[in-house]
Amino acid sequence: MRECISRYGPLVWSIARRFAPDASGEAAKEIFVELWKHAGRYDPRAGSEPAFITTIARRCVIDRLRSAKPRPKLKPSPDSLASSEQHTASERCVEAAIAAGVLATLDPRQRRILSLAVGQGMTHEEIASTTATELGTVKSLVRRALIAVRKRVLQQEDARP
Repeated sequence: MRECISRYGPLVWSIARRFAPDASGEAAKEIFVELWKHAGRYDPRAGSEPAFITTIARRCVIDRLRSAKPRPKLKPSPDSLASSEQHTASERCVEAAIAAGVLATLDPRQRRILSLAVGQGMTHEEIASTTATELGTVKSLVRRALIAVRKRVLQQEDARP
């Protein structure tokens, strides 16, 4: 566990700080507890360790936000994923740099919808309401954007030495 905290602490901390700035310490602790509980589910064939950790961390902090009463209103930012706040070099990982580059290549509409879904943790219904877009269209845009991101990330990973 110490090695996990040492190696991935900056990644977990940056996610906790981004989603729960007022309670980032508690959120980081919850994330590491969840990682401990679900470590046996990690499959290296399905993705990298940072991707697995990011997925668990994101789910954990979104659950935390959704359970808060009342739910805070998040301001949607069209490019919040592509232009994430500045972090120190130790907090950045290769996967995050690849993802940011891939997000910049998306169609602006896809990028905005994906930013609201992933970056802001909004549901499809909330995105439809916020953007005045049909629910089915939102779902299609999110799905197509995720497929495009995955395809481009895999292409970039294959091209890495």
